[in-house]
Amino acid sequence: MKRRNFLKNASLTGVGLAVGTTLVACAETTSEEKKSVDTSATNNNTKASLPLVIATWHVMDATAKAMEVLQAGGNALDAVEQGCMVEEANEKGQSVGKGGLPDRDGNVTLDACIMDKHGNCGSVVYLQNITHAVSVARKVMEDTPHVMLAGEGAKQFAISEGFQPEDLLTDASKEAWEKWKVEAKYKPIINIENHDTIGMLAIDKNGDISGACTTSGLAYKMGGRVGDSPIIGSGLFVDNEIGACVATGLGEEVVKTVGSFLVVELMRQGKSPQEACEEAISRIVNKPNSNFKDFQVGYIAVNKNGETGSYAIHQWFSMTKFQDGVNEQIQSDFFNKA
Repeated sequence: MKRRNFLKNASLTGVGLAVGTTLVACAETTSEEKKSVDTSATNNNTKASLPLVIATWHVMDATAKAMEVLQAGGNALDAVEQGCMVEEANEKGQSVGKGGLPDRDGNVTLDACIMDKHGNCGSVVYLQNITHAVSVARKVMEDTPHVMLAGEGAKQFAISEGFQPEDLLTDASKEAWEKWKVEAKYKPIINIENHDTIGMLAIDKNGDISGACTTSGLAYKMGGRVGDSPIIGSGLFVDNEIGACVATGLGEEVVKTVGSFLVVELMRQGKSPQEACEEAISRIVNKPNSNFKDFQVGYIAVNKNGETGSYAIHQWFSMTKFQDGVNEQIQSDFFNKA
């Protein structure tokens, strides 16, 4: 299923031990209980085969590129950047970069961020006429004292760094925009104006983690709208001691719960990546007056041991995973099974 059709279809389906245990009691622990504890500890320290790449949605060309970088000895930061660049240059994807769907005024505006193993990060918002927003975000991280640049300032910085400006509105995206304008209402209509993102996480052979996120945002959005994708802690968060998470879906809802940071913090507390993604989704759907049946959010995550997880509100969200020579699409479990 195409990523941009997913959200519309999803909405139509509607939807023990006491603290004061004594030393005597500890000494009487049975051999069976000891075995259980030892097994659990072993499982928590089991390392997955590295390197490893995961990404939101069905983006096997992107994960293949990232893995190519890693297998050639590149680091996780290089891998996620080059992997995301594949989708940014994919005119047929209409999700990010060249060929992305425009805002209500016909402008293709891009948001992106990147984060490395040291916690350094860079971001661009409302960037126009530059295909590889993720690479500009990396330049912000490495070549400026700032974390985020926006709009015309981001564009001029990109040009000063050697990026070539070009018209990102392709004939196909322009045609889709012209059709939308026939019956367009200014009020955003969730799941009619679909959106999606590519988010990617990688662990290199040294066990270091990096992540990136890039998008053209909500199709036919109000001019100037920015979602969660370029916001560190919402769309993406990396803690090299714990793990990383990236989000996709309706950015406004991800921002409200600082979703990616939340997932990483839940992993810090001992939850698996899968458990952490599920808890983060529950924080959204269980909010008072939540209208979760009308929008989609999905998370993917990886911990330091290379364990992965993914979860969404609705069916048909997927994760692409490249590990041990296998590049595969994995359908995610989901909350709304009504």
